[in-house]
Amino acid sequence: MELTGKRFVILVDTQFNDHEFWYPYFRLKEAGAEVTVVAARAGQTFTGKYGTPVKADSAPAEINVAEFAGVIIPGGYAPDHMRRDQNMVSLVRAFDQQGKVVAAICHAGWMLVSAGVLKGRTVTSFFAIKDDLVNAGAKWRDHEVVVDRNMITSRTPDDLPAFMRTIIAACKA
Repeated sequence: MELTGKRFVILVDTQFNDHEFWYPYFRLKEAGAEVTVVAARAGQTFTGKYGTPVKADSAPAEINVAEFAGVIIPGGYAPDHMRRDQNMVSLVRAFDQQGKVVAAICHAGWMLVSAGVLKGRTVTSFFAIKDDLVNAGAKWRDHEVVVDRNMITSRTPDDLPAFMRTIIAACKA
């Protein structure tokens, strides 16, 4: 399997987009990766926009970024909640600083804004947050997936197949 031995973090919080969480979660597992669900507090259960619950395995302080290949940030309204917790924001920043994959889809770009990792980067997102990303110093493009060094971004659940193909290709060893 393409990602055997690789580990990933997927962030979660209130009103995450169910598709943008579960599609990457199961696609990574299908490829042989280990997935750790991270939220501000370990053990907390969150409900997606469509009612699907997910329980956090770990809190940001429990994650050693060096042991992971990347972080995936689903959209929905969850990124607006995630970015209110400085430990969640610092975790995303640490993944970027270490050159690990930082993958954000839809409204997840809000976490990239708060982490301060967008200046001079080319990204995409759901169109409604374009101004936020541009004001944070990013160049915004309307493409199903945009790669800028270690950062992988997509627009909506419709882009999930391309998003995950790109993440997996970037992490194959």
